[in-house]
Amino acid sequence: MKKIGFLSFGHWTPSPQSQTRSAADTLLQSIDLAVAAEELGADGAYFRVHHFARQLASPFPLLAAVGAKTSRIEIGTAVIDMRYENPLYMIEDAGAADLIAGGRLQLGISRGSPEQVIDGWRYFGYQPPEGESEADMGRRHAGIFLDLLRGQGFAQPNPRPMFPNPPGLLRLEPHADGLRERIWWGAGSNATAVWAAKLGMNLQSSTLKNDETGEPFHIQQAAQIRAYRAAWKEAGHTREPRVSVSRSIFALVDDRDRAYFGNDQAEDQIGFIDQRTRAIFGRSYAAEPDKLIEQLKADEAIAEADTLLLTVPNQLGVAYNAHVIETILTRIAPALGWR
Repeated sequence: MKKIGFLSFGHWTPSPQSQTRSAADTLLQSIDLAVAAEELGADGAYFRVHHFARQLASPFPLLAAVGAKTSRIEIGTAVIDMRYENPLYMIEDAGAADLIAGGRLQLGISRGSPEQVIDGWRYFGYQPPEGESEADMGRRHAGIFLDLLRGQGFAQPNPRPMFPNPPGLLRLEPHADGLRERIWWGAGSNATAVWAAKLGMNLQSSTLKNDETGEPFHIQQAAQIRAYRAAWKEAGHTREPRVSVSRSIFALVDDRDRAYFGNDQAEDQIGFIDQRTRAIFGRSYAAEPDKLIEQLKADEAIAEADTLLLTVPNQLGVAYNAHVIETILTRIAPALGWR
């Protein structure tokens, strides 16, 4: 059994071929798709966060709106770039969104990925101190965020406050009980997956990771997941961790599917995410249902994960993406034992 959700990058473009021609279109359709996915029986609605781009950016207003419109589905991110974040303000935003959703938030965070602008975090007022890299800064912000999520008081109260205070040091409010166990780290390498396990974060592994062995993507990703689980066990955590992988998967069942995805390449791709880091990009899956089922059976990383996030082409509109999700849930997942 697997939890199956969708992951939207939230693109928009004024092109007449796009169903999302403005930011408003993307935001409102993201809410509508989450509602539709919940009605179809999906388990999660996840959203990517990119700054300085015509894509979803500040996640918490959207997460809160989805939380208010749904009742069961998990609501999350994959991922928030912690280089840009004030962890104290993020505690308040995340706490509010989680309370609105009734404890359904699943926050994926990370040190970030290649950006639209050079050192975009500088425009947000952040700069690594001497001797610290931007990745270190992102992980430091994440550490502060994780510590504050425990809800322990740390701030000295004013002896003459505007409103009465509870006794002792004060914490940030509102506090969302249990959210600390629903934080995920988006890991691009085996080492960062192990680091996340030691800190007690769940693991998100996308369709991109560092090419560390030259093996096919799904084999490298499965090894990453196994290394993460071993580190989790060694750390002595008492709960079971969760692991998600994301995939582009399209069952070709009608003429729309074949027109959109019938010619998709079915191979991993190699590239460089920066001057020093060779990366491997996982293949997409697009085939007739019987063939698709056989292809997915061979994906070792999907087998290792408990959660599968379906990356959706949000610019094709809510109705088509609901069709994509429904086809996977009803025609593919049962045949693979995921449902």
